[in-house]
Amino acid sequence: MTVSELAKKLGLEIITMTDPEREITGGYVCDFLSFVIGRANPGDVWITVVGNINTVAVSLLAGAACVILAENSPIDSQAAEKAKAEGVTILRSGKSSFELTCEIGRLIGWREQTAPKHRG
Repeated sequence: MTVSELAKKLGLEIITMTDPEREITGGYVCDFLSFVIGRANPGDVWITVVGNINTVAVSLLAGAACVILAENSPIDSQAAEKAKAEGVTILRSGKSSFELTCEIGRLIGWREQTAPKHRG
């Protein structure tokens, strides 16, 4: 599934959409940025409530397919501008992290047996 397909199916608000055809290979949910750097896999959807410039940097380091801000979390203007400049897709939803995780898992056909192991 691509980032644009996911955004459409979940009705996500698009803050930045830099690579709509990027394939999603898994997901990671965490607000502790150092965990994301060490444990998220390239191609993951990263779900968080942290919407600052550090989120953009961590997304790049982790190779995330996109960032979804859960619970209508705000993003500061500096972070949105940096995301656009650096090619980071940021989406937003009013749903909780748990709701998003369950829905995304169903959509991408996630199974524990085939899930990539985190890098940490």
